[in-house]
Amino acid sequence: MSVTPDSAVAAVSPRAQPPRGRRRGSRVNAHRRREARTAYVFLAPWFVGLFVITIGPILASLYLSFTDYNLLESAKWVGWDNYSKLFTVDTRFLASLKVTTVYVVVSVPMQLAFALVLALALDRGLRGLSFYRSIYYLPSLLGGSVAVAILWRKIFGSDGLVNAVLDVFGVQGAGWVSDPDTALGTLILLHVWTFGAPMVIFLAGLRQIPQSYYEAAQVDGAGRLRQFRSITLPLLTPIIFFNLVLEVIKSFQSFTQSFIVSSGTGGPADSTLFYTLYLYLKGFKSYEMGYAAAMAWVLLLIIAGLTGVNFLASKYWVFYGDTK
Repeated sequence: MSVTPDSAVAAVSPRAQPPRGRRRGSRVNAHRRREARTAYVFLAPWFVGLFVITIGPILASLYLSFTDYNLLESAKWVGWDNYSKLFTVDTRFLASLKVTTVYVVVSVPMQLAFALVLALALDRGLRGLSFYRSIYYLPSLLGGSVAVAILWRKIFGSDGLVNAVLDVFGVQGAGWVSDPDTALGTLILLHVWTFGAPMVIFLAGLRQIPQSYYEAAQVDGAGRLRQFRSITLPLLTPIIFFNLVLEVIKSFQSFTQSFIVSSGTGGPADSTLFYTLYLYLKGFKSYEMGYAAAMAWVLLLIIAGLTGVNFLASKYWVFYGDTK
């Protein structure tokens, strides 16, 4: 039997050398482990925030929703009593849910329609487009602020700007924010006025539609209305869907407008008693934190359910360019 030099060296060596490919693979794996450890070190603050600031309070509120807790005494387990009381005993809860539902159903379509109309107007190549876009976006930045809510209450007050304008034409104005029949309408107008964010998103979507589609439609004799119905609207449905989901969630969470305009009471006659305002009154005025936690989880389920319905229904009216 012949012995090659390589085999003799391997036999004499106290430790057989691993194949070159295996050594390279071990170095790569060690490098990846070091990168992973470094990544986890940099992500550690985010994980701490996730568990301490987000997941921890969520689980705590879920527990408190099954207890009787007033911030001063230890929580007492009551099971499903808080949830049962919401739908069977508490008439103000049902009133707040009705007011919020009307607010969302009326204000969101009006806001999106107004935002789309303005986006179509701005998409026609106006000079100073950036300036107009910034001006129209400004109400969205200020719409949820306390200052704007106070200004809105002054405008629609009995001696406010609206009644002053009506008085010029000989029309006797009313106390818009103090009348149960019109108080919610003023808040709806305030929400519609904050159309800037969806308008900018609509404008970005309009800029993505190829101009060649409109040129081909013009050659075929289609007018502007037909172009809007057959080209603009179908291709803009993903943007409409995106804005719809965001605005529904945002509207259900509205709080500042109702709190300021009604001076924190939801009046007159609970006509502006938003869901979140009633949740605040229960938690921080009546100190029923367990009950408020149950309301928060009901709101979460409502928003999640409506979002799920929107996603399920989107396949019937949302058109995507790659859909066959």
